[in-house]
Amino acid sequence: MKQVFAWRSMLFVPITNDRFIQSGLKQPADAIQLDLEDSVALDLKAEARARVAEVSKQCHEQGKDVIVRVNRPWRHLVRDIEASVGPHVHALTLPKVPDAGFVRSVAEIIEEVEIERGMTPGHTRLIVMVEDAEGLHNMNEIAAAHPRICAMIVGAEDLAVSLQMAVTPDSLYVPNVMAVAACRRAGIAPIGFVGSVADFADREAFQKTVERAAALGFEGAFCIHPSQVPAANAAFAPSAEAVDRARRLIKVFEEEKALGRWACTFEGRMVDAPVVKQAQRVVEKGEAFGL
Repeated sequence: MKQVFAWRSMLFVPITNDRFIQSGLKQPADAIQLDLEDSVALDLKAEARARVAEVSKQCHEQGKDVIVRVNRPWRHLVRDIEASVGPHVHALTLPKVPDAGFVRSVAEIIEEVEIERGMTPGHTRLIVMVEDAEGLHNMNEIAAAHPRICAMIVGAEDLAVSLQMAVTPDSLYVPNVMAVAACRRAGIAPIGFVGSVADFADREAFQKTVERAAALGFEGAFCIHPSQVPAANAAFAPSAEAVDRARRLIKVFEEEKALGRWACTFEGRMVDAPVVKQAQRVVEKGEAFGL
């Protein structure tokens, strides 16, 4: 079975804001996402880069995986990569990815920096963001562009600007389902949900949004506010009850299979090989997240 994606919740933290960093470290997020892009003013970009090594080490020492969202323009991006690639940064998030060639060029630069710093090539993974019409057109190729890619997400706000549409469940449904299919084809994790990450005030609504995302096949989500983290963690990991039920289903199926029957019933429903594979995935995810 495919390895379980490790980050149910990836909490954005502006790297120039010490108060937000300390608050973020207190949250149960699976990963802290240090932001060099939208939350950092242009005149603070250099200061932000200078802090990556120190802050990523601090996050690592407190048991947090670290992701860094870099900038898109090449002049900023190259500097961001040089500032971010290091032993305590697990992945870079690439915004506004237009095509597979762009990803391969970025990966080449990352490998050069890793080798220069005595790191194992391949240490730094990539999360790619599809945020415009060109990226949407090239989504399948982007997802499979390079072995460093571990996940892909649709950036709702920027995509809405590019397509001149509203940010609604109707407008975002098709791009997100396309992303799930592209990721599964490429063997990477689809992350995100059908909606805007900016909608954090209504916690009950956000809970329903991420639960729907999990049902659609997504494996984790970006969070811009600490209140979103518990909802994402709960949605993208099975409950203890679901894990227990899956184990019992598998046990019944294996007992029937030993008698030569490759289909059976469990709690009034038919069980065959695809249903068992789904149950095995529930057990694997539950074990990965400590259930």
